[in-house]
Amino acid sequence: MFTGIIEEIGKINSLSLNGNSGVIDIKAKKVLEKTRIGDSIAVNGVCLTVTKLKTDGFKADVMPETINRSNLHFLESGSFVNLERAMPADGRFGGHIVSGHIDGTGMIDEIYRDENAIRINIKAKKSICNLIVEKGSITIDGISLTVASADENSFQVSIIPHTGEETTLTKRNIGDYVNLETDILGKYVQKLLLMSTEKKEDEEGKLTIEYLKEMGF
Repeated sequence: MFTGIIEEIGKINSLSLNGNSGVIDIKAKKVLEKTRIGDSIAVNGVCLTVTKLKTDGFKADVMPETINRSNLHFLESGSFVNLERAMPADGRFGGHIVSGHIDGTGMIDEIYRDENAIRINIKAKKSICNLIVEKGSITIDGISLTVASADENSFQVSIIPHTGEETTLTKRNIGDYVNLETDILGKYVQKLLLMSTEKKEDEEGKLTIEYLKEMGF
């Protein structure tokens, strides 16, 4: 589990893909501290397992599900990525619950300055936007952010100077795709509501003794 508080900006050494899977090699420093092979590191919000440690970075495998859901296939040698180690049991919960399991990508379609902040508007699929609420939490490229506004096709966040300096988000351009992970609590609530609705519809469709009595039989 992660918190969405970025620890370090890493740099891609290489992304070697054979089809939709392969190996990613990332230059890093801070996230290597106390990290062992098999540990999890979020790369632009994608939970990856460390398969090899080096003095100046690490390697991880990427599978088709990861490539199909995320923006990792857009990366190339020299690209910068947000990095965060999994949260330790005695760590501070500075952001929100982040699983590192990307729901999909969104496209930046507007960037503008709002006094000391930078506003970023992102378009996304309706299925993703349905789980985003104003003043709720959203993870963008691994960054825990507060939603400033939202509708069924897009949402907006406001970036403070510190976040802009410590992450890659304000270096993005209009048309760029970013990884999105919606609040996990919203997903469970949506699932339970859908199950409840389906159960009610099934029950209403059944021929029961009570229904027959009600109809006068």
